[in-house]
Amino acid sequence: MAGGTYYVPERSHWPVVGAVGLFCLGMGGSQLIQGNVNIGLGFFVPGSAIIVYMIYGWFKDVIMENRSGLHSRQMDRSYRWGMFWFIFSEVMFFGAFFGALFYVRSYSIPALGGAGTHSITHQLLWPDFQGMWPLYLNPDNSEYQGPLNILHAWGIPTLNTALLLTSALTLTWAHWALLKDNRKHIILGMSLTVLLGAVFLGCQVYEYHLALTHDKLTLASGVYGSTFYMLTGFHGMHVTVGAIMLSVILYRIIKGDFSSKDHFGFEAAAWYWHFVDVVWLLLFVFVYIM
Repeated sequence: MAGGTYYVPERSHWPVVGAVGLFCLGMGGSQLIQGNVNIGLGFFVPGSAIIVYMIYGWFKDVIMENRSGLHSRQMDRSYRWGMFWFIFSEVMFFGAFFGALFYVRSYSIPALGGAGTHSITHQLLWPDFQGMWPLYLNPDNSEYQGPLNILHAWGIPTLNTALLLTSALTLTWAHWALLKDNRKHIILGMSLTVLLGAVFLGCQVYEYHLALTHDKLTLASGVYGSTFYMLTGFHGMHVTVGAIMLSVILYRIIKGDFSSKDHFGFEAAAWYWHFVDVVWLLLFVFVYIM
């Protein structure tokens, strides 16, 4: 129903659908990590399908509301604040993992290695431990199976950095074209952005393949392996979500849904993509270089 200038939507079942999908994804992901492939896929695949169905249906309802003239300037502000707080929650999400990385490198490893006033801790817990980062494989110590090599920044990570920075430029170009109502340049800029995101994901999959087969870097390779895959893996998941969002926006642009004065859906996806770019720059510096 519409009251004044603020549209109050009818009750929706989409939050419940989304909750069920996220539950299945979480259960499936945890089972896959533990090696229970059949059970994991039994939850993960349906969960993924439910999430896609939820996103499609919920976005469809919102788009129809907008086309029906039910939205207003107040609704636009609400959407913007909602997207802001969503991205803020993502900042906190990655902040937790970066915090774990900094804590391990700056406190835990030096303490276990006996640095400063932690000599007693070193002697009691792990006398043979060497406080160095990253931790290499010690063939004589069967208790720790670390990686054979570290992953260097100058290679695929540098290429991926260039890809994401270029995608930020093409997305900004598309936004500028949208403000000018230049549909040809909008479609070209968005297409290039989605393509660059897909190439980035392909390069990351190849990097994972090399890390697992050549460098023997796994989630079980100590804290170096776990922090590497947690940070880069969740970032890759966000790139995937961002690329899907931009693909949907591209489809809507081709259908003529946006104008220079009404295009918050485009802006929301662009904010998310730029956030993903910034996170990767931090990953490139703190995971690969330092």
